[in-house]
Amino acid sequence: MPKFAANLTLMFNELPFLERFKAAADAGFSAVEYLFPYDYPPQLIAEKLAAASVNQALFNMPPGDWAAGDRGLASLPERSAEFKKSLAQAVAYASIIGTPLLHMMAGLAPSDQPEAMATYLDNLKHAADATGAIGIGLVIEPINRRDMPGYFLNDFDRTVDLIHNLGHPNVRLQFDIYHRQIMHGDVITALRNLAPVIGHIQTASVPWRHEPTTGELNDLLIFREIDAIGYCGFVGCEYRPMAKTEDGLGWLQLV
Repeated sequence: MPKFAANLTLMFNELPFLERFKAAADAGFSAVEYLFPYDYPPQLIAEKLAAASVNQALFNMPPGDWAAGDRGLASLPERSAEFKKSLAQAVAYASIIGTPLLHMMAGLAPSDQPEAMATYLDNLKHAADATGAIGIGLVIEPINRRDMPGYFLNDFDRTVDLIHNLGHPNVRLQFDIYHRQIMHGDVITALRNLAPVIGHIQTASVPWRHEPTTGELNDLLIFREIDAIGYCGFVGCEYRPMAKTEDGLGWLQLV
C-alpha cells in the first residue's frame, strides 16, 4: 500500500490552515503536503508538523503573485532576479521545515519560445544546485492545459527529456496521475517506464479532481502498480473533496 500525504491546500478546508496538520493526522495520514507555506513563519509550520507527528512530503517554491495569475517564475526571462529571491526563500523554509522535496513551478510562457527555454534551464540548474546543497530533492511537473492554460511544462515526454538532457542528479519528475490522464492517458505504462526518474507522485480522480475511486480511472489498480514499481515516497492526495474531507476518506479503506 502506498504512503499517502494529505494535501492541506485542498483538503480539510473546513478548518484554518494551521489546524489541518492535526486533522490530517487524526484522519490517519502520516504525511502532509501543500502548495505554499510562505504566509506563516517556517518555525511555526515545523511546530505544527511535530505536534501532529506527521512528515512533510513536499511544498512548492514561491510562484510569484498567485492571486494575480502567476504560476511560477522559472521560464520568465524578465523575472530572473525575482526567481532567485524566491529560490532563496524556498531553501530557507525547506531547511527549517524539513521537507525532502521542493517543486519548482515553470510559469506561464510559450513552450516553444527559445528565450523562455534558456531561462528555464538556467533557473532549473540553479535551483537543483541550491536544493542539492542542503540535501533535498527538486521535482518538476507537467501540468495539463485545461486546468492551467499557457503553462510552460505541458507534456510528459518533453519534461522527461529536459530531465535527461540536463543530467543533474538532483532533478526528478513529479508524476501527477490526474494531469497524466488528461494529457496523455496510459497511466500505468507511464508509471512503469518513468519509474527511474519519478521523485514524487500525486493523485486525484479524473475528470473532476475529487477523491480517488470517484472518476474514470481504476485508482486501486494504479495504487497497486505504484507499489509494484518500487516507489517508496509519498503519494500526495491533491484532490478537492466532494463534501467534508473526513466524509470522503472511505477510499483509503479500499487500498
